[in-house]
Amino acid sequence: MRQLIIQVPQGCGQTVLDIAKSHNATNAAQFEARGSGLIDLVIVHVSNRQVEKLLAELQDLPELQITLLPAGVIALQPPASEAPQQVTNVEERSPIEIFLSGLQSVGSWRGFLAYAAAAGFVVWIGLYANTSYLLVAAMLIAPFAGPAMNAAIATARGDRILLGRSLLRYFAALAVTIATTFLLSLILRQEIPTSLMLDSSQVSAVAVLIPLTAGAAGALNLVQSDRSSLVSGAAAGMLVAASLAPPAGIVGMGGALGRWDLVSDAVFLLLLQLGGINLSASLIFRIYGLSTKGTRYQRGQKWVTRSALAITVLVLIGLLTWQFSNSPNLQRSSRAQQANAEVQKAIEQVGLAQLVESNARFTRPNISGQNTLLSIVYVQRKPEVNLSDEEIGSRIKSAVKERLKEQGFNVTPSIDVTVLEPG
Repeated sequence: MRQLIIQVPQGCGQTVLDIAKSHNATNAAQFEARGSGLIDLVIVHVSNRQVEKLLAELQDLPELQITLLPAGVIALQPPASEAPQQVTNVEERSPIEIFLSGLQSVGSWRGFLAYAAAAGFVVWIGLYANTSYLLVAAMLIAPFAGPAMNAAIATARGDRILLGRSLLRYFAALAVTIATTFLLSLILRQEIPTSLMLDSSQVSAVAVLIPLTAGAAGALNLVQSDRSSLVSGAAAGMLVAASLAPPAGIVGMGGALGRWDLVSDAVFLLLLQLGGINLSASLIFRIYGLSTKGTRYQRGQKWVTRSALAITVLVLIGLLTWQFSNSPNLQRSSRAQQANAEVQKAIEQVGLAQLVESNARFTRPNISGQNTLLSIVYVQRKPEVNLSDEEIGSRIKSAVKERLKEQGFNVTPSIDVTVLEPG
């Protein structure tokens, strides 16, 4: 429930009360006050769903001034026995409130860019020192969630001005973070990528699901009332930034090292995040009532919404086409897992030894343009097998290579088999 303080010329207060009561307003009060002259001041409490409808009916009153309290209130009324029901009747925020809160967040640039630079420092330290928890800290302070959500709000509303400002802030924050990591790598003379950089740059075949989920979660957090959301705004923002801060750091550090393979993978992830977040979040906002026209809002245009959604879908289709037509370069993480499963099946097929442990991963950089898959396998010979360790290892290597080829893996396997003797 929201509290509205409505200021109108003297004599119009009763009209405001009547209109508010038609929208099930509770705990309403009117009193005379003095502003620039004598005025009627009306305080009403209405459910979130009624806010925009109420404002639409009040719009034609002369010299109308409205103060909308952004925090939820609990309006109790007789009988006292119904208080529990009144408290638990929590609704989503009104579309106008969601939109106005988005507009408010595109104000200050100084603090925004300072957070982007701070995120760059933290993500650089995390990647350089192979400290994964610092990447989590960078996700918490990276300011990418705000402009990403505002772009989705602008898409749902059809507001090209807000959309342009949101995209500008999004890419400005990325540029500052990338520049920070680039300069730190140059100043401190980093020469080779760290193992965490290599691991974080690996792209999965299901990478698009992360921004789709993050966009939906961020939008749901914004539309939920303060006390009905089980997830904090910081957590939702972290989910949005989770797949943005590390790739931004890798772009800067990879550029300083001249590792353009790392840069291209990270740029792919950054574009994929923006497209996925914008698509899922804008659809959620549309479902919850954000449209091109609303109370005290005339900037929305349907063609902007349709064009933005169409461009978003085309960008995602283009990125996914690029990803799946260039296997395994942009699918290394998931393809390595699939290859590891095939290694285990090949060992079972040979039947000379039992698997103890296996691991498969792609190496960087590519050797002579080939996709090198390094597979390290530990097996234990079966008791009835009398072949030498070299023969068992040779047969397993041949079986693994043949199986990977049959399954369409476009890789050059490098396999190390260690045969362990039973204790």
